[in-house]
Amino acid sequence: MKNTTSRRNALKLMGLALGGSLLPWESFSNTNEVIPILMPDDIKPPSRPVTAITCGAGSRGNVYGGYALNFPDQLDIVGVAEPIAIRNERYTQKHNIPDENRFHTWEEVFKRPKFADAIIITTPDDLHYGPCMEALKLGYDVLLEKPISPSERECRDILELAEKSGRIVAVCHVLRYAPYFVKMRELMQSGAIGQIISMQHMEPIDHIHMSHSYVRGNWHNSAATTPIILAKSCHDLDIMRWMIGKPAKKIQAFGSLKWFKKENAPAGAPPRCSDGCPAEKECPYSAMKIYYERRSWTYVFDLPTEKEKQGDAILHYLKTTNYGRCVYQMDNDQCDHYVSTIEFEDGVTAAFSMEAFTPWGGRRTRVMGSMGFIEGDMDRFTLYDFRTGKKETLEANAIDVENYKHSGHGGGDWRLVANWIHAVSKHDPTLLTSTIEASIESHVMGFMAEKSRLEGTVEKIVM
Repeated sequence: MKNTTSRRNALKLMGLALGGSLLPWESFSNTNEVIPILMPDDIKPPSRPVTAITCGAGSRGNVYGGYALNFPDQLDIVGVAEPIAIRNERYTQKHNIPDENRFHTWEEVFKRPKFADAIIITTPDDLHYGPCMEALKLGYDVLLEKPISPSERECRDILELAEKSGRIVAVCHVLRYAPYFVKMRELMQSGAIGQIISMQHMEPIDHIHMSHSYVRGNWHNSAATTPIILAKSCHDLDIMRWMIGKPAKKIQAFGSLKWFKKENAPAGAPPRCSDGCPAEKECPYSAMKIYYERRSWTYVFDLPTEKEKQGDAILHYLKTTNYGRCVYQMDNDQCDHYVSTIEFEDGVTAAFSMEAFTPWGGRRTRVMGSMGFIEGDMDRFTLYDFRTGKKETLEANAIDVENYKHSGHGGGDWRLVANWIHAVSKHDPTLLTSTIEASIESHVMGFMAEKSRLEGTVEKIVM
């Protein structure tokens, strides 16, 4: 889409020249001007497309790979490793990948001499370490889906090898690239609300999302994959650390699996929702309602392209996979509520809450400063200035990122890819916002939070 706002106006709307004052506001009232957050794009396309091999052609692999379909002058997907045949075939067709560059497993990729600039790693969480280490050894740059690894030792190993090899590893902490959080951080760091005193941040997962991903889905078992504080909320630990701009020193956490347990199952509930559950009509977690009737969250199913065949295919998945099982009779162990308190350098405190039982997703954030207050819901936020008694609301309906904002995470997904391509093409990791060096601290915070939760301790965060 052609930009409808000049660069000068975009800079004004972003408030980059904060100087003496921000835009005029009403006194603390419910009526005030809503200003769009615009992100001028200063990144020039590389002289040639960065070539990449995708390891893992599932949901995230298609999100990042989708950038190449929209911006072929910047990114060219030349290889794929994916064990599920239909995903391998569809990804190959999308990107016109030659047969010799198609692989069943990630290990097969690295039996070949280096044949691309970079590797995109979107394998399951417990399969991040192996391909990342092999990629670095062969001289590839890497785009690595979060979490880096379920193991702190493996996270540190990847960091050490990235530094030793001089290769670029970008961690997919995509919220750092969302215009909403970019602007909020800019205001926090500029002194617009004085000194940062404290933060409250909540991640509302959405009750259906929780049942889909962390009760029935790939991350239902923390031992087999990753504890939910890392699998879901390392984004949030990272964004808090990034916006506050000071290292975390201590953390304490509490949480448990309270609701999605056998003792809470409705009387007479069968193992599968398709087996005639007596509570099916009233159950908000009915697999028949979610996947078959509403046809939502079906991205995890490799459905036929013909719509008339999709219903039968969905029913087959519900009768043969975990997605059709009763949420109260799964072998899940992930916490469905999780809170932590963090102390940062200079006495800044933060409270984080991950909540499964909400009607919506997104994030909710409050920042308390010595001279002001920020409150937002990831669509918009309002800044209150104690000095002037005025407020300003900024909305993340960014005209300048029309091509990015529908990619996911408030436009962060593709803006991350664009930033990574720029760094790889220039061979300069300092151009990245989410380097392995910058991203690892939030993982250590997560590991220490989980230790605190399990052992009832206050844990120090040591980098």
